Amino acid sequence: MMRAFGICCGLLAVLPAAAQAQSDYPSRPVHIVAGFGPGSAADLTARVLAQRLSKTLGQSFVVENKPGGGSTVAAEQVARAPKDGYTLFMGSVAVIINGLLQPNLKVNFANDFAPITLATSSPNILVVHPSIGVTNVKELIALAKSKPGELNFGSSGFGTSPHLTGELFNIMAGTKIVSVHYPGSAQALTDLLAGRIQIMFSPASTVLSHAEAGEIRALATSELTHTSAAPKLPTVAESGLPGFNTSLWFGVVAPARTPRPIIDKLAGAINEALKNEDVAKPLIGAGLDVKGGTPDEFAATIASETKKWDEVVTKAGLRK
Repeated sequence: MMRAFGICCGLLAVLPAAAQAQSDYPSRPVHIVAGFGPGSAADLTARVLAQRLSKTLGQSFVVENKPGGGSTVAAEQVARAPKDGYTLFMGSVAVIINGLLQPNLKVNFANDFAPITLATSSPNILVVHPSIGVTNVKELIALAKSKPGELNFGSSGFGTSPHLTGELFNIMAGTKIVSVHYPGSAQALTDLLAGRIQIMFSPASTVLSHAEAGEIRALATSELTHTSAAPKLPTVAESGLPGFNTSLWFGVVAPARTPRPIIDKLAGAINEALKNEDVAKPLIGAGLDVKGGTPDEFAATIASETKKWDEVVTKAGLRK
């Protein structure tokens, strides 16, 4: 009886302390781990947000770059971190795709993280070499159907967002454009400019300047909405493939079971930061679209993305 009473008293003492820790959050520096190197879109998103959050929340937000495994190395580190809101992860669609391609990974995006806010996204721009003579998506589909297996699209590597975007295009359009993988977008672009490949899906920052120079032709953007980097460029969805929607997105998450009051406080602060011109301007200037939203909305996005890419991986026969 006395032992049970002691346990109850102990719990009552801990509960106020835990509540106080949540209300005082953050009371020490917060680390945001980015799974890609300095200068990447994930790194830029994290650093611009960290600078603003340090001002608004009164504690340092420190960005740590931990590249490797398409950001899964960083994801595993954060998933194992204490569930107190002091170690966050700049998550991306790459972690979802990697998990679908390699089911034995030690991290699962949906199960191991608590969504906070979708921060930015970068659409994949569909570009072609002028020599193939197409000026829009419908013409590209017609050409590809007339030459099954003869056209190639370059990507920044197997399992990357541009690669999977090309596979989704094949599935929805009923085409057989052959994927060619490169170490990165820059190498794929080199071959596209030389005419060694004909088609490419790539982040706006990589290809738009070459399209503006007339070296390649931009046909459409992969998101459902027009991108701030090229607002006049049509979407693939409105150009012949309704519902087509892909992007390389980045959002802040915490380890699963991080207390909801901390999640909500961070979400509110990040959403306010994304509305600030000092935050939005450098992100838009780098070809990123500024997003935002609630933790529940981000959770719905993660669930939708997981379902979509699981279907693509299965239909394209990509699973290892």
